Amino acid sequence: MKSQHIVVLSGAGMSAESGLRTFRDHNGLWEDHRVEDVATPEAWCRDRALVLRFYNERCKALLSAEPNDGHHTIAGWEKHHRVTVITQNVDDLHERAGSTNVIHLHGELRKARSTVNPDLVYPMKGWELKEGDLCEQGSELRPHLVWFGEEVPLMALPQDVVAAAEVLVVVGTSLQVYSRRRPGLLRPSRGALHLRRPESPGSRRFPEFRRERVGGVGQSDARSFG
Repeated sequence: MKSQHIVVLSGAGMSAESGLRTFRDHNGLWEDHRVEDVATPEAWCRDRALVLRFYNERCKALLSAEPNDGHHTIAGWEKHHRVTVITQNVDDLHERAGSTNVIHLHGELRKARSTVNPDLVYPMKGWELKEGDLCEQGSELRPHLVWFGEEVPLMALPQDVVAAAEVLVVVGTSLQVYSRRRPGLLRPSRGALHLRRPESPGSRRFPEFRRERVGGVGQSDARSFG
């Protein structure tokens, strides 16, 4: 089997099959909260206790979730290929499945960072971040996430990664976040594109696509890349 560079773009559908609820329900709420109340810098300033409680609950749920077959299959591709995972998800299920090269566009739920120095990022020992938890410089810690109204620090990096991909696999995302924030991201300079649900009307502009459930990302796909 010829080793290739596989780039995986994963979204909320990937985590949903592990029992984690997707970012927004159809009514526009996230776990019964308006995103304006829990996922913006203004919400943090207005009601820090609510924001921390919300993310602590999400972190606690994450600890009881397990990677699904799709996570494990993608991690298994590293046995024969160079694999880079670019994910919209803030959970650590790709890493727990064994993926070693994961780029989190929107931050990581199980990490906290300084409110003054964004370069100071700390792994959380458990599931709870408390008011008054401080960084080494004395500023309060906040969830290490990109909220609405904030820039995505790593958004420029994936475009170069995707451009160098020989195989691009899109799993569990409609592509709307990528196409809106970085229109040039989904343009591999060579190779094939493979899609896994949810479907995206815009996907037909690519030369090759397949649609299957996330768990349907199988070992046969790895062989087809060879």
